[in-house]
Amino acid sequence: MAVSMRDLDPAFQGAGQKAGLEIWRIENFCPVPVPKSSYGKFFMGDSYVVLKTTSLKSGALRHDIHYWLGKDTSQDEAGAAAIRTVELDAALGGRAVQYREVQGHETERFLSYFKPCIIPQEGGIASGFKHADAKEHQTRLFVCKGKHVVHVKEVLFARSSLNHDDIFILDTKSKIFQFNGSNSSIQERAKALEVVQYIKDTYHDGKCEVAAIEDGKLMADAETGEFWGFFGGFAPLPRKITIDEDKTADSHPTKLFCLEKGKSEPVDADPLRRELLDTNKCYILDCGLEVFVWMGRNTSLDERKAASGAAEEIVHVADRPNSHIIRVIEGFETVMFRSKFESWPQTANLAVSEDGRSKVAALLRRQGVNVKGLMKAAPAKEEPQPYIDVTGNLQVWRVDGQEKVLLQASDQSKFYSGDCYIFQYSYQGEDKEEYLIGTWFGKKSVEEERASAISMASKMVESLKFLPSQARFYEGNETIQFFTILQSFIVFKGGLSTGYKNYIVEKELPDDTYKEGSIALFRVQGTGPDNMQAIQVEPIASSLNSSYCYILATESTVFTWSGNLTTSDDQELLERQLDLIKPNVQSKPQKEGSESEQFWDLLGGKTEYPSQKIGREAERDPHLFSCTFSKGNLKVAEIYNFTQDDLMTEDIFVLDCHSEIFVWVGQQVDSKSKMDALTIGEKFLENDFLLEKLSREAPIYIVMEGSEPPFFTRFFEWDSAKSAMHGSSFQRKLAVVKSGSAPILDKPKRRTPVSYGGRSSVPDKSQRSRSMSFSPERVRVRGRSPAFNALAANFENPNARNLSTPPPVVRKIYPKSGSPDSAKMASKSTAIAALTATFEKPPPARQVIMPRSVKVPKSTPEKSTPELNNKENSMSSRIESLTIKEDVKEGEAGDEEGLPIYPYERLKTNSTDPVTEIDVTKRETYLSSAEFKEKFGMAKDAFYKMPKWKQNKLKMALQLF
Repeated sequence: MAVSMRDLDPAFQGAGQKAGLEIWRIENFCPVPVPKSSYGKFFMGDSYVVLKTTSLKSGALRHDIHYWLGKDTSQDEAGAAAIRTVELDAALGGRAVQYREVQGHETERFLSYFKPCIIPQEGGIASGFKHADAKEHQTRLFVCKGKHVVHVKEVLFARSSLNHDDIFILDTKSKIFQFNGSNSSIQERAKALEVVQYIKDTYHDGKCEVAAIEDGKLMADAETGEFWGFFGGFAPLPRKITIDEDKTADSHPTKLFCLEKGKSEPVDADPLRRELLDTNKCYILDCGLEVFVWMGRNTSLDERKAASGAAEEIVHVADRPNSHIIRVIEGFETVMFRSKFESWPQTANLAVSEDGRSKVAALLRRQGVNVKGLMKAAPAKEEPQPYIDVTGNLQVWRVDGQEKVLLQASDQSKFYSGDCYIFQYSYQGEDKEEYLIGTWFGKKSVEEERASAISMASKMVESLKFLPSQARFYEGNETIQFFTILQSFIVFKGGLSTGYKNYIVEKELPDDTYKEGSIALFRVQGTGPDNMQAIQVEPIASSLNSSYCYILATESTVFTWSGNLTTSDDQELLERQLDLIKPNVQSKPQKEGSESEQFWDLLGGKTEYPSQKIGREAERDPHLFSCTFSKGNLKVAEIYNFTQDDLMTEDIFVLDCHSEIFVWVGQQVDSKSKMDALTIGEKFLENDFLLEKLSREAPIYIVMEGSEPPFFTRFFEWDSAKSAMHGSSFQRKLAVVKSGSAPILDKPKRRTPVSYGGRSSVPDKSQRSRSMSFSPERVRVRGRSPAFNALAANFENPNARNLSTPPPVVRKIYPKSGSPDSAKMASKSTAIAALTATFEKPPPARQVIMPRSVKVPKSTPEKSTPELNNKENSMSSRIESLTIKEDVKEGEAGDEEGLPIYPYERLKTNSTDPVTEIDVTKRETYLSSAEFKEKFGMAKDAFYKMPKWKQNKLKMALQLF
């Protein structure tokens, strides 16, 4: 569509360049900007254009344009608003969705911009703003409708206006009454209270009494009597049949019209198909409540204006003022519009989008407008963060038929593709122990064991009174939280469970279960030492990929292979995983392009293989839905511009992030519905309400109100105090409106982690070491990690270890969102107390952790702890000797000032005459400069410029680590 400067109003120049809301009022048929201080204030005699600009995760800007028509606005002003909306869309590149909003029948999307409500005022520009501006307060009666956003309408102040179905607000000079119809829901009553708060703050300066009146309550209550006194005394309300105005329009048959030369011709097609829409034409799709105007990309501005006018005429002639007119551009159709067609091909909008963006940018540059925001490029992709404390207690079970088998610590991150697993992870939250109980299904696991795993996991959650969060993962669709909890994750082929073995026997399939000594190829992937995986793949050349590193293992030989597109970080992960899979065998490195014949022979010969990284579903902009689940049917309603306050304690919600979904369950939901939460998540994936091709195997999290994990709360501006409230949503908000404070639920005491494997319910000492103080500045000990245990065992015998493997790194702690400083509250004494339990019982011989020192702030001398007494000094020494860290930055030498000098023979780990009073993590610092250079072949400065893991490699070779 060609756009010229004469088609654009100057008021729209520079609009939509950054996220936020912009509003114009139509004055003398021209748009005039409304000051931000007046946003949300609408006059019944006026028409407005409202632009909502949203910044998406992709870096693009999405535009939604609404034109609002007051009930007393003139026909000419309404037409001008419609035309100006088309022009504004043209100024934004021709890809915005446009909505017609009529007073009293606004869309929920529009109302979500002005929470809690809009209350239009009398008057307007045409009447010289002779709106109601009375000095004395006028008693008014409002009716409120809506469960998620509230439609507020002023009605006649009379008893005849009241009914049993709705909520009414009576605003008097000294008190605001909320009358709850007996047929209204708790959620509707709670939402109406937000309107009460708005009226209290707007018209009473926050200073007036509030009373809640229940329909049917007798006159004995003083406030009830006072309410009915305004209506001349109490009398029963008549039972009248509620007429839903929308039902008539909703039953309207769907009709498609093509607009050509100013005339609309019906299109005879059943069913509707995308191929019917011609890019050179405009169409009207009349669905009753919604009337869509579809504009082809190659249509002119005049043709689009004419199509909008034709849609207005259809609604006006049919006398359907409550119908919404929604205008969409080819390539940017809404989900609602696409759902009206039997088939809608998945097409890429990127080329169209960029083309439109570049055209409008060039246009705006000619107008002297800064287009920096409009031309915003996609942001650099960041690695996902787990947002979870990764130092908690972990237990893993393998499902075997109807039973579960507890795995040893050394095996709890080694899974088989033919099996199902259950895991329980407990970690320290803000004020109590938090739980995550999940299931993992291998690609070749059998359906019976999947069902068994879900049943057993659900019983575990129920036994903990639904406090834990729950998760369901399929192999290949795991989340960052799953990987960081397990740290080093290995997936073997085949399975060990009875169900899998019976299945392959029944189907006469070969047993490909991994066996030590057989030829096995592992693809190594991940983003760091706390998120790395080794996945067993077919041992053939086509399984290779230039973007990954691999381990090829036989009974006697181990090869490592690095693709040409891998980085030094990828190769570091390769060395770490090699230490777990084949710790006692020297590997033969292979670089892509220079492999040995033996390597290719083991893979059955050289063939072509891919180079692109394996794609995973990316997280998208989140969408929140309220859910109604009955008789196996799931109905949802999207909540726009959502906040934490939209999560009602009586309901279940789904937060859809595309790569994963969260099912949030309120405290007031009944037990049966809580048990249906996973089914609701599965139904949501199946129905794919946003038509975004959701994977049926996408991860599902079930989150309970009051125990929301940080990786859920990060999508909100979260206030944890709201999650601790008790009572219904109405009771909670009534307490806030009346007194400004909320009822707080007694905080549950920290629970002792529960064991389901026949062990004691008290965690063992090694588990406790994972729940140290919750400060991100403290170094963590992870007591039950298999990667940690395996590495620790190898540290004991450096000769049996791959010396090229870098050491473990510092663990990150992710406190709950909304309280970034809460984690820093943990004191040093808490850390010592937590570690004391670890020292009560020495670990097994092969789990002794070689010492490294605790990170000390630069302002504090490393070997001085003046705030502790002698006993605490002794304990601090033990903390330093048993905590994994890498606190010396790369390229930074240790502080040697004042250190004594000892000979190399006394500093070695196997010395017959060892020195006792030294920091055993820095044995090399006690060497003289001459002996240091003799042993290491370099000066100390050069040594400390090396990466930390390379330093440790050399130290281990010299028995100094």
